Amino acid sequence: MLHNILKPAVAAASITFLVSSQGFADEARLSLLMDQLRVAEVNESQRLAADIQLEWEKSGSASADLLLSRGNKAMEAGQVQSAIEHFTALTDHAPDFAEGWVSRANAFAHAEMFGPALADLEVALELNPQHFEAIAGLGAILEVIERPTDAYEAYQLVTPIHPHHPAVTEALKRLEPIVMGQKL
Repeated sequence: MLHNILKPAVAAASITFLVSSQGFADEARLSLLMDQLRVAEVNESQRLAADIQLEWEKSGSASADLLLSRGNKAMEAGQVQSAIEHFTALTDHAPDFAEGWVSRANAFAHAEMFGPALADLEVALELNPQHFEAIAGLGAILEVIERPTDAYEAYQLVTPIHPHHPAVTEALKRLEPIVMGQKL
């Protein structure tokens, strides 16, 4: 069922490492960090994930960086509609910048606009199939709209990329009895 939401190339993200086509991040550094994340211990994985996030946030454009910053500040201030506007300007300005789509999807999800959030995550994952936060966000939305099996499947796609993702680890534990059934 999840494949109805994600295109097959995106669903294969857990198998194939593809760096975002945006080309703004240091691809060699990002590849190394992603490889390290896959085998890292729990305590090291959070630092690596933060370093990866910093690479993903490199837009290569001062205007895009400003829009991302303004959108993030609006989100922090609880101004979701303003954040959506900033992130929309960002996706218009830099349509190949996956982080803009992920950020707007997050804002849409906070506004309970799940259709647009899912659409933005699909674009983000087409640009960067290894974006574990986008995949985790997909799982979270699927949980909210009461599709636990699809949510579980999405969360499972994160584990080969970021085996110790705290929210995903918790979600898989929470959903396993629902999806797999209770043990007697």
